Formats: sequence, C-alpha cells, structure tokens
Amino acid sequence: MHTKTLLWAAVALAWPVVAGAQPEPAPLAPGQGPVDPAAPNPTAAPTAQGYTGASTALPAITVTAPRILEAEPTDSASERRVSGETLNTRPISRPGEMLEAVPGLIVSQHSGEGKANQYFLRGMNLDHGTDLAIWLDGMPINMRTHGHGQGYADLNFLIPELVEQMTIKKGPYYAEESDFASAGSLRLSYANRLENAVVVATGGSFGYWRALAAGSMAAGHGTLTAAGEIVTYNGPWQVGDDLKKFNAFLRYAEGDTANGFAITALAYTNSWHSTDQIPARAVLDGSLGRYGAVDQTDGGDTQRYSLSMRWSRSDERTASKIEAYGIYSTLNLYNNFTYFLDDPTNGDQFQQTDKRMIVGLNASHLMRHTLAGFASETTVGTQIRYDNIGVGLFNTVQRTAFNTIRYDRVNETSLAVYAKNTLQWNDWLRSIVGIRGDWFMGSVASDTAANSGNVSAFLASPKASLIFGPFDRTEFFLNAGLGYHSNDLRGATITVDPGDKTTPVASVPLLVRSRGAEVGVRTQAIRGLDSALAVFVLDFDSELLFVGDAGTTEASRPSRRIGVEWTNQYRPLPWAMFDLDLAYTQARFTDPSAFGDFIPGAPAFIASAGMTLGGDTGWFGALRWRYFGARPLVEDGSVYSDPTSIFNARLGYVFESGLKLQVDGFNLFNTQASQIDYYYTSRLPNEGPAGVADRHFHPVEPLMVRFTVAKAF
Repeated sequence: MHTKTLLWAAVALAWPVVAGAQPEPAPLAPGQGPVDPAAPNPTAAPTAQGYTGASTALPAITVTAPRILEAEPTDSASERRVSGETLNTRPISRPGEMLEAVPGLIVSQHSGEGKANQYFLRGMNLDHGTDLAIWLDGMPINMRTHGHGQGYADLNFLIPELVEQMTIKKGPYYAEESDFASAGSLRLSYANRLENAVVVATGGSFGYWRALAAGSMAAGHGTLTAAGEIVTYNGPWQVGDDLKKFNAFLRYAEGDTANGFAITALAYTNSWHSTDQIPARAVLDGSLGRYGAVDQTDGGDTQRYSLSMRWSRSDERTASKIEAYGIYSTLNLYNNFTYFLDDPTNGDQFQQTDKRMIVGLNASHLMRHTLAGFASETTVGTQIRYDNIGVGLFNTVQRTAFNTIRYDRVNETSLAVYAKNTLQWNDWLRSIVGIRGDWFMGSVASDTAANSGNVSAFLASPKASLIFGPFDRTEFFLNAGLGYHSNDLRGATITVDPGDKTTPVASVPLLVRSRGAEVGVRTQAIRGLDSALAVFVLDFDSELLFVGDAGTTEASRPSRRIGVEWTNQYRPLPWAMFDLDLAYTQARFTDPSAFGDFIPGAPAFIASAGMTLGGDTGWFGALRWRYFGARPLVEDGSVYSDPTSIFNARLGYVFESGLKLQVDGFNLFNTQASQIDYYYTSRLPNEGPAGVADRHFHPVEPLMVRFTVAKAF
C-alpha cells in the first residue's frame, strides 16, 4: 500500500471522531498536547535551571534538571516523554529492562548479561536492535555492519539512577529520526546535576552484587557530576555467568539544556560466560537441566569508551543545538547454537568479533516565525556519522580459534539533512510536514577479494502529520511517512559464500524502504488519567530476520504489520499511579511463498500493568505484570512458542535522613517460561548426522530477591 493510500485510510478512520468532537469553552493552550502525568508540568514558568514542576523523585537520587526538557506537544498518539523518577520506580533485573516503560515493548536476554538485549515491539522480533533506534545524550547505541547483528544495541552500560528522561517515538513519521527508527526511536538523557550524593549497595540471589556511588559538585562556572558502578553476578545457570561489569560516568555542565553546554566521558567493560538457548528435547528427556548448557564455554567480553559534547542556545525566536561524539567499542562473542551439526568432531562454536571507532555530529536550528499569517516553526538539521570497523567470524573450540571464516575492514559513512515545518492553523488544528534525505556510502576490504567493494545509496523520506484539538483535553492524530533501515554493508558487496569462497551469493540493497501510517487519539479528559489509542500499519520492502542457527540477521521478504495499542496511566493521588498497556499486531510476509507468510518470532499480543505507591519518605512499593504473547517460530505457523507471564515487585522504606531500604522480587510465582524461543535444526552428540529440528529456548530465571541499601547525602 502506498503512503498516499495509507494517509487517506487514516483520515477516513479518524474523520467521524473528529467531526463529532465539540470544542469546550476552555481548552488547553493551542498546540499543547497531553504529557506524562508523572513528569513535571511542561507549561510551568521557566527558571534559570529550566522548567519547574511537581517532583516525584525517589529519595536515593534527586535530579534537579528538568524532567521535560522542552515544553513541546506530542506529535502522535504513541509519543511519550517519561521522567527518570517514573522509570526508576520500576523493579528491573537488568538495565535494559528500564525500556519496558515503552508501551508494547518487551526486553529480554538470551545469552549472558553482557550481550545486548533482545527487543520486541509492534509485532517485530527486533533481535538486538534492528528497527528500534536507541540514543543516549545524542549518541547512537545501534551499531551498523555489526559482527553479531545489524543494529546491535547494547545498553548494559546504562546506569538507571542517572537517567533524567526518555522520549518515545514510534513509526517513521519524524523527520529528525533516522536509521533503525521505523518501529520506534528511544532517546535517553542523563542528568546534568544530582541534588544529593548517593551510595547504593545491592545483594541478592545467585551471587548478585552491585555497588554504585554518584554525586555532583560545583566546578568553575558549572557542575561536575561523577558516578561509578561495579556489578557481579552468576545466575541460576549450571555454569555461572561470572559477570564482571565496571562502569564510570563523568560530566561537566554549564547552564541548562536550552542554553548551556556539557562534556561527558563514559567508560565500560564487561566479561561473562553465557548459557545460550538450549534444545527442548534434551530438557524433556532429562539429559540436560533447565539451566544447563550444551557448550559450557560460550560467553564474551566487551568494552565501550565515549566522549561527547552538547551545546545549545535559544531565545524567543530561535533554538540551536549541536551534539558531537566519539565512541570506541569492542566485542568478542562466543556462541554455539547448533552444537555438533556442522562439525561432529570440534563442535559448532564460533567467535564473532567487532572492533570499531565512531565519530558523529548532530546539529539542528529551529526558527519561530509566521507563514501566511499563521504561527509557524521550522527546523532544519543534519546528522553525520562515520564508522571504522574491523569485523570477523571464526570457528572455535572452547574459545580458541582454529579457522577464519571471514574478516573484513569496513568504512561506512552516512550524511543526512532534514527539514520540518509545524503550522498552527487555528486553536484546534496544526500540521507538520517534513522531509529528510539520507546518503550512505562505504567500502569493504574482505579477506575474500570477491566480497570486497564500494557501495552507496540515497533515500528521500517525506513525512506528514495532522493534529486536531485539543477538544476537552483530547487530541486526535493522523501520521504518515516513509522511513528505512540500513543493511549490513558486507551484504551489499558480497558475491560468494565466505565459507567455501566459490558458491555465488546475491547481494542485498544497502538501504531498505519502510512505509507507515497511524491514526490515534489521546485524552486527559478524566482527571488524573492519560489514555491513548493508536492504530498503525507498517510495511517493509525487506524484513531483517534473525537466523537462529547462524546467530546473525539476514535480509528477508517484504512484510506488513497492522496493529493497535491502548495505553493508560492513572494517577488518582500524588503518591499512587496505575498503568495498563495493551498491544496487538498482525505481522505477515506479503509476497507469496510455499513456506508460508508468518514472520518467525513476531509476537501478536503484548501487555503490561502495574501500580506504584509512595512519596518522598515513608513506605513505597510497586507491583508489575508483564505478558509476552505466543510467537510463530516457523513461516507456516505450525510451531508456536508458549506465552510468558511474569510478576515483579518492590517494597521499601525511606527515612527522613535519606537512608533507603528496599527489596525487589523478580518472577514472584517462580513461573517456568522462556525469555526467547527459536525453531531450527541442531545436533547433540548422540544424534544422527542430519540433526533434529526442535524448539530451542532460554529460560526465565527462577524467583530472585535483591536487597538494596542506599544513602543520600
């Protein structure tokens, strides 16, 4: 379906609602949409530090920077801005789970606590980040042409207590969002200043230990903020994770996010063993325990160092921002998904390596003006990124390489320019039109000369939105746009199979088009309730599909997703909040095939609900439910995973002195479920040469308890 058709369909769906809506005598300010009720009031008067508002901060760390950095309206029903305080009220067992505050998003882990999480959103198995763009303080987290998977987004270095805000956008409707953002874009930001210094100590089940120290101090004309974290963990596995994580943060900042600058240094190292997905048949016949591993030497190590800068200036008519960054990262990953299928003697373990340097720049300039007599804002911007990558794939035995499958030196550059205009036609209608152009170019120097080469590609992506309202604190949204994701550059230059160096292999496009549209409504008509309903369609010219027995992503067939999301957050009292998020998506390949049209790993139904209770001092607590629906595991739909339903909880007490005691419980009912499921062929030592097609799963950890003591100074 073309974008024009999608947009007309969205208009047809929304028009009966819009036509029947009657404005109230005292609507919201023109163009001001509902915002996260847990965050401060974005319409409050500005101060020298930014916008002020009611605080719901946890006593352990109080962030004094504004929770909503700019008092902008939302541009779609599915857009959100969530404060750091709200994010930190949720019990999470790993840093990436903080992202589950995104309605309809599942974050899992299937291969050790140092590997990037697995993400699921809008009917997509996003593997480790394909089509979900994640940013931290203007730095991209997704890795292009990565050793393990395209779009690999490792958030294990995130320190949750430092997060000030997360901005959530879904769909290819935003001119400022780029590669991997078709399903969604998540922009996290760290705080410039902590009101109190804090020390945190956590210990719990299966050898979990964590220590954190963080604080701010005046330095020159600004503020110096530092934090350090150490984490160790074994887990319930037959061979422990032996996780050793070290994390550091240092920032100097002056001014605020509207007028100021900040320089930030991050450092992170991690090493671990891992229990990968295991064959269900071995668990059923008792030859392998539920928390066992076939290859007990899988695991990895990684490091990430970055230096970034943000500069901003604004006045009544303009706002300018420049972000620059440099990143150095490495990854060594050892996996064995098929055991003895390909090599009965040595086994099928392989090593994936990725070593890269990234430099980039984001710049934007906003102008407030009038256009044909109407109030208007125009933003122009550019995004530049360069990756210098060494990426390899090797056969290994117990982490010792004995054969090089391929090794490549890759240089990849992207340059984007974009512009968007917001026009306020009257007090109940505004429009947004935008366009971006993305140019990619790169070169591959492969150890197989036939797979070397140069490639470039360009795509122009128009966007458009209409926002009706507010009518009685209610807005209606129509959004449509074109987007894209990049493929692995090696796939765009490949000509022969790197395994045998002779079998011809077809190359894939460097850039793949996506098309999306959404119609939605968001209301705060009921006091304390923020509710939104969005219906969307999302098409891809080529699906990026995770291949379980190869441990990587490959370009696949075209696809379509049609879905609905219902998001609710209710705060009847300042110390009580309830939420309920439901998401249903039908995901199908759109080209005919004898194999079937189901997309492996695509969940149809995802749900979450929770309550959070407590104030600045005294008792506090939280209870959360997370439902991960069944997924087809093969294209004909003959094999499905089981659904997963998990409850987590938190209970604690904050003293007037700033001392906090807290206990978190995960998987409260000790449910035996899967973090992830795949269906493919593998071979155990006692099986025939053809192997066995089977479901392979990584189990959810059993009931875990963690105790935390924190003190704010």
